[in-house]
Amino acid sequence: MIRNENTASDHPLSPPILIAHRGASGMRPEHTLAAYDLAIDQGADFIEPDLVPTRDDVLVARHENEIGGTTDVADHPQFAGRRTTKLIDGRSVTGWFTEDFTLAELKTLRARERLPDLRPDSAAHDGRYAVPTLAEIIALALRRSADTGRTIGIYPETKHPSYFAAIGNPVDALLVHQLHAAGWTGPDAPVFIQSFEVGNLRRLSRITNIRLIQLVDAAGGPADETWPSYAAMLTPDGLRDIAGYAYGIGPAKAQLWTGDTPSGLVRDAHAAGLRVHPWTYRRENAFLPARYRHGSQAGASGDLLAELRAALLLGIDGFFTDHPDIGAQALCRKDP
Repeated sequence: MIRNENTASDHPLSPPILIAHRGASGMRPEHTLAAYDLAIDQGADFIEPDLVPTRDDVLVARHENEIGGTTDVADHPQFAGRRTTKLIDGRSVTGWFTEDFTLAELKTLRARERLPDLRPDSAAHDGRYAVPTLAEIIALALRRSADTGRTIGIYPETKHPSYFAAIGNPVDALLVHQLHAAGWTGPDAPVFIQSFEVGNLRRLSRITNIRLIQLVDAAGGPADETWPSYAAMLTPDGLRDIAGYAYGIGPAKAQLWTGDTPSGLVRDAHAAGLRVHPWTYRRENAFLPARYRHGSQAGASGDLLAELRAALLLGIDGFFTDHPDIGAQALCRKDP
C-alpha cells in the first residue's frame, strides 16, 4: 500500500500532460520521426527531442552528441577516422560526435535501438529511420496537430549547452529562432524548453517568453556549476530561485518518494509556484521499483500503469514516458 502523506499536493497546478520521452521510444528507436509519430497516435500531448548541433549548426535529435550507440555510424568506413575521445561535462567519452558531421553526412546514417537487449521489438526497426532535424520535428507536430484536431507540442532539451558554447556551437539562439519562426513565442505556445544546466535557462529567459523547465537529478549538480548540487536547488530557497526564471522542474521520478512515502517535493515545488514533470516512466522491470515488477527478467513488462497512477495521486503536472499508450491509460484517456 502506498501511503499518501502529501495531501497539500494532491491536486496539480495544471491538468497533467503526457510527454513522449524521445517519442514512443519503448517501441521504436528513440528520436526518430517514426517514434514521434507513433507517440502522437498513442495520445501524447508533447513529443520530446534532445537537441545537439551538427558541424554546420543544424539542430538534430539525439540522446547525446555521441552517436555510436544510437546510429549505424560504426558501419560506415568513410567515417572511421572521425572516432575520437572528448571531455564532455567533465567525463571522457569515446565515439563519434554530431558536431564533427555535417547534416548531409548525418543523413546518410540510420538510427538504432539504444537498449536492444531490453527492447528487441524496437531493435527490429534498426536501419529504417534517419536522424531528424528540429525543423522536421516541428513540421511533424504542426502537421499532426492539423490532422488530429488537437494541439501537439514539443518539449526540447538543450544537451550540454556549456560544452557546445565553449567549442563555438552555441545552441540557445538557434533553438529560439526556430521556435519563434514557427509562431511559438510566448507562454501560451505548446512548447517547453528544458535543461539540466541553469545558466542557459537564465539566458533563454531573457530572449524568449516560452516556458522553461529546470531539470534536476537525485545526485550530482548542474554541469555549469551554478549550484553545488541539485539537492541544494530543491530546498525552499532553491525552488524560489528556480521560480524566478522557470515554469517548472523536471525531477527524476525517484525523487518523488522516500521509500513508499511521498518525499514532499511535489508539495514544495507547488508552494513555490512550480509545475512538476518527473522523468522517466518505463514499463520494463529494469526501470521499475521492486513493488511494480513482474517476474525477474529485466526486459519483462511490469506494472507501469500502477506506478503512474501513484505518481498522479501526488499531484504531478505531467510526466515523461517511453510508453505513451500506458500513459494515456493512466490519465483515463483510453481503456487498459
